Amino acid sequence: MPLPSRPMCNLYTQTKSVDEVAAIFRGLQMPLTFPEGIPNLAPRDIRITEPAPIVRAGSEPGSFELVVRRWSWPAPNGKPVYNFRSEGRSFPNGRCLAIADGFYEFTTPQDPKQKAKDRWLFSAAEHPLVAIAGLTRSNPQVGEAFTLLTAEPGDDVSPYHNRQVVILPPTDWRAWLTHAVPERDLLKATPTGTLTVCAAPRS
Repeated sequence: MPLPSRPMCNLYTQTKSVDEVAAIFRGLQMPLTFPEGIPNLAPRDIRITEPAPIVRAGSEPGSFELVVRRWSWPAPNGKPVYNFRSEGRSFPNGRCLAIADGFYEFTTPQDPKQKAKDRWLFSAAEHPLVAIAGLTRSNPQVGEAFTLLTAEPGDDVSPYHNRQVVILPPTDWRAWLTHAVPERDLLKATPTGTLTVCAAPRS
């Protein structure tokens, strides 16, 4: 059994091209626009403070747009706000989806002589994208940035961490972005079997 480590989800991966992401959203009758131009999404692991693609509701009703924003904004103490607890909170504006292939969690190794933590990659079991519920905020230091919302972990993640980022199934993407469903019905633990996990090479 892995030994949970802290902090949580400070790294995720994104390898899809803009065309691939757009095709997935078109298949859900959610065609994307690119108000700031079509970005070049190079396959990579995304770290705190780095720019990454998000999808949000567009200015026209029923429209959706993809833009690139910084992951995390600085808190008053200077630390990056890269995760944000969702329980008991309302999100009337700033909703977005962080586009990913998967996210990492780290656990303390069983061998005390091993310095590097074990790294685990969580991916969607039955879908090519992992859409993480996110929130954007404007910050005077960094401009508009986003954070990832968290909830109690589902059975797929709980052996590795006591929290997890909120993974929304494709059937809920539109509802989250358009405020069609209350937060409490969307921001919850991921059902068992939604995610697969595998050991990832240590960095």
